Amino acid sequence: MAETVGDHVLRRLREWGVEQVFAYPGDGINGIVAAFGKADDSPRFIQSRHEEMSAFEAVGYAKFSGRPGVCMATSGPGAIHLLNGLYDAKLDHVPVVAIVGQTERSAMGGAYQQEVDLQALFSDVASDYLVEVNVPQQLPNALDRAFRTALTRRAPTAVIIPSDLQTETWEPPAHAFKQVPSSTPGLLAPTTVPDETDVAAAAEILDAGEKVAILVGQGARAAATEVTEVADVLGAGVAKALLGKDVLPDTEPWVTGAIGLLGTRPSYELMRDCDTLLIVGSNFPYSQFLPEYGKARAVQIDLDGALIGMRYPTEVNIVADAAAALRALLPRLTRKTDRGWRETVEKNVARWWETMEQQAMVPADPVNPMRVVWELSERLPEDAIVTADSGSAANWYARQLRIRGSVRGSLSGTLATMGPAVPYAIGAKFAHPDRPAIAITGDGAMQMNGMAELLTVARYRERWSDRRLVVCVLHNNDLNQVTWELRAMGGSPKFEESQSLPDVSYADFARGLGLEAITVRDPDELGPAWERVLAADRPAVLDVYCDPEVPPIPPHVTLDQAKSALEAVLKGDPSAAHLVVEGAKTKLQEFIPGRR
Repeated sequence: MAETVGDHVLRRLREWGVEQVFAYPGDGINGIVAAFGKADDSPRFIQSRHEEMSAFEAVGYAKFSGRPGVCMATSGPGAIHLLNGLYDAKLDHVPVVAIVGQTERSAMGGAYQQEVDLQALFSDVASDYLVEVNVPQQLPNALDRAFRTALTRRAPTAVIIPSDLQTETWEPPAHAFKQVPSSTPGLLAPTTVPDETDVAAAAEILDAGEKVAILVGQGARAAATEVTEVADVLGAGVAKALLGKDVLPDTEPWVTGAIGLLGTRPSYELMRDCDTLLIVGSNFPYSQFLPEYGKARAVQIDLDGALIGMRYPTEVNIVADAAAALRALLPRLTRKTDRGWRETVEKNVARWWETMEQQAMVPADPVNPMRVVWELSERLPEDAIVTADSGSAANWYARQLRIRGSVRGSLSGTLATMGPAVPYAIGAKFAHPDRPAIAITGDGAMQMNGMAELLTVARYRERWSDRRLVVCVLHNNDLNQVTWELRAMGGSPKFEESQSLPDVSYADFARGLGLEAITVRDPDELGPAWERVLAADRPAVLDVYCDPEVPPIPPHVTLDQAKSALEAVLKGDPSAAHLVVEGAKTKLQEFIPGRR
């Protein structure tokens, strides 16, 4: 039987090393689905419950593997569903390739059923590379460019293949006018060597500083060793943008943790008091959390010249691979003999972790959500992969989770969309089937899509050599982050109709799927519950009933935000008295170490 275009799509994916495609079927990709049926499970068709989840799973796979994630959907409605996950990839700079069906070529432009202008639909999200394939000879070049562009630019790309073309006989491009060949699939990640003049200028600035701060993002992940060495020579403290939370372990006493509204007090103090700033592989956008303009001299290192020098007034910008730039910088630096600044940073970090434990142990009704993550940190496997959802879950992930060993972690950092924690964890399990994955999610995100994706977890668990995928649900029946934003930013009371969620037992739902499931209503049960799910021989759901009135107060809360929260109380917030008590008890821990 002759090879079809659909067959060739899968052959090309195999040549690119693609082992699975996260997808949902539909008649717009029937020709490719038929090819999957003949492909002997190579690549694997991983069926999600919704195309948006397919895209998120591809993003999760890409984030934790470093390889392009591939998702697939039918025309019209399926393609539209991919958008949220693809925008998540675009904003977090993740390589994802989307393969999308389209109505038959003879019907295009005829207002046919499920026909959507996919070129217009994907023109922004896949702006780095978007192509519609209309003859078989286009295919290898189109697919190869999609992969190479996704890898080189760390971006989502899209290839549109009309449904009738998928069943046509495959023909390679000819050595002829207006036909475009391609080459052997494959691409190494680009490495840019730093300019020596820039390196020398950067070293001069860093040597002159007495209080050096380093900010790292996900672009520094492959340069952790070099960052550690530079920080040691300069006596610097290191703060982490949220997408770079797993770049360095929190067990290092000079690592101050996350920065920003979800950040830590030591990171805030590091930026407030430093006189020199080195930014490595980070596009952290909130300049108000960086040093006051004019107070600190700054150097930035980033592989992407389009994003460099735009978040803080830097004097030297080095466009290069982070590890290569830091290796070039190290011999030019002079070790600082005065370690007073480093000692101050370490004292602040030690006190902060004491405070985090104290805040986690503040009694709540029924369970303090901070304690959920704190108890996980005490038992976190050193090879775990942790994903977090947007919302208040992100606060506790950012502040309470202590990265150590080879732990990896991520969330929707820039789009901050609801719902990726569970599909990210699924993608992570296909990237690393031998490592445990843990998703920390709120009940809002769980109801939005997490419950459905438990079906996907149950279906594919046999494919993972380590079957532990733990979904921890912070169960408070409230869209908690928005509730607190209403209070703190707008001075408005909680609006029950928009914020309250219907109650459901996530543990019972999981149990019905054959998963391990535990319900926790007592904080003293948390430790044993984590131990049980982390020792289970199957995926598990930890359904923890949490107090919605424990406030995600930033470590540098402003007077205006506190005033707005008070105004919410005075306007009749239905939980006013309790939230004030919980907020006061929690915040007091920062000022009275040892106090419960």
